[in-house]
Amino acid sequence: MIEAQHPSLPVTRQCALIGISRSSWYGPSKGESALNLALMKLIDAQFMETPFYGSRQMARHLRNQGYCVGRKHVRRLMARMGLRAVYQRPRTTVPHPEHRKWPYLLRDLVIDRPNHVWCADITYIPMRRGFLYLVAIMDWATRRVLSWRLSNTMDVEFCIEALEDAMQRHGRPEIFNTDQGSQFTSPRFTQILLDATVKVSMDGRGRWMDNVMIERLWRSLKYECVYLNAFETGSAARVGIGRWIDFYNTERPHSALGGRTPVGAHQGLGLNAAA
Repeated sequence: MIEAQHPSLPVTRQCALIGISRSSWYGPSKGESALNLALMKLIDAQFMETPFYGSRQMARHLRNQGYCVGRKHVRRLMARMGLRAVYQRPRTTVPHPEHRKWPYLLRDLVIDRPNHVWCADITYIPMRRGFLYLVAIMDWATRRVLSWRLSNTMDVEFCIEALEDAMQRHGRPEIFNTDQGSQFTSPRFTQILLDATVKVSMDGRGRWMDNVMIERLWRSLKYECVYLNAFETGSAARVGIGRWIDFYNTERPHSALGGRTPVGAHQGLGLNAAA
């Protein structure tokens, strides 16, 4: 889909036109062995079931599956995947000197209308011979996926692209909630929200339930799409994931939405119109 030698459109512009980050054009991440990729896929699937597993418990799980692997090895792989275990108490951290941590604004808040609260998160996407990262922005009340991007790196660029796309197509929310990942605490990311007079909200560290709506999205996406399709390339992953998200948004009714689809609920349509 990308022509490196296109006479008038640079690679950056071509990537923007088809909705991927420039880094995705270079293909899936390299540098991990086939064994590590297999371990990462197992870690990802188990983490969906037990998000409280840290590197110690995950190493035990993998050893029970027949893999001789140590805790340090698992810790490195989990870090590469961007996985952080859920703990009963927040862990103390050394904050980035340039990255402000914002308070959590959703506690006891009734969220019952479109564009009241948006949320965002990043998840790991295993492939046949590599992996990618997926960021999605969702409307909390209606569960609609407003924008998403794939990348082979965990930089802030693809998160900014998704945010700008969502705001261009759907306006702006009153509150934007994320975890404390460096991509979302980046001044470049938060400044876009502040310039649009959007309130910034961030989960407590290790509290995945604070952003539970998008965590549920990841579970559905992975079990219904990603784990059933061993994507060969980034472009194949983009097509497959895009097809599933379109289905999720426009065809899949939600009981919590009164039988409406996310798009129907976001547009304020009745049950019959949404169907």
